[in-house]
Amino acid sequence: MSKAAPPFSRLVLASNNAGKLKELQAMLGDDIEVLPQREFTDQEADETGLSFVENAILKARHAARASGLPALADDSGLAVDALGGAPGIYSARYADGQGDAANNAKLLQALRDVPDAERGGRFICALALVRHAEDPVPIICEGAWEGRILHAARGEHGFGYDPLFLIPELGLSSAELPARQKNQLSHRARAMQQLRARLGLA
Repeated sequence: MSKAAPPFSRLVLASNNAGKLKELQAMLGDDIEVLPQREFTDQEADETGLSFVENAILKARHAARASGLPALADDSGLAVDALGGAPGIYSARYADGQGDAANNAKLLQALRDVPDAERGGRFICALALVRHAEDPVPIICEGAWEGRILHAARGEHGFGYDPLFLIPELGLSSAELPARQKNQLSHRARAMQQLRARLGLA
């Protein structure tokens, strides 16, 4: 039985994050061409939501409005149990927008006295797809990836908090995984599997 054709051939990714663009294009394969938001606007959406889902919808609508195309937004982050779920929706700007290295350093400092048994956490991803800017029924898919926060960075791959995120069953950090393996296991991969199914691509 042949696979159904996607409902559209192109969409805009509501992000200028090169790592996310690369991962999402790899997960979508050749089914849909993913265009970066920067091809249409230099402005980022105001992330005023109080949840990953709310921010994903805001970003998707912003990109659809700027491009006139369907838009996919990813809002994701790290939720650490010992920090009450922080950095959460503020993961990307945890260290006041100073970048990944500063974010990781701040997280390690916050957890400096926390023992291994209490360093549990998870990556969360919310994907929102809108067919147009005013779409009243955005497609929402969510994924989570359980792990533990390391005491020091490990690995050279990935981005964000990947070097500090240990996958206990593998004994490896997310940044030690080859891209292909990460794209099968991650929070983003789990949300994307749901999205592909919703679009008839699974």
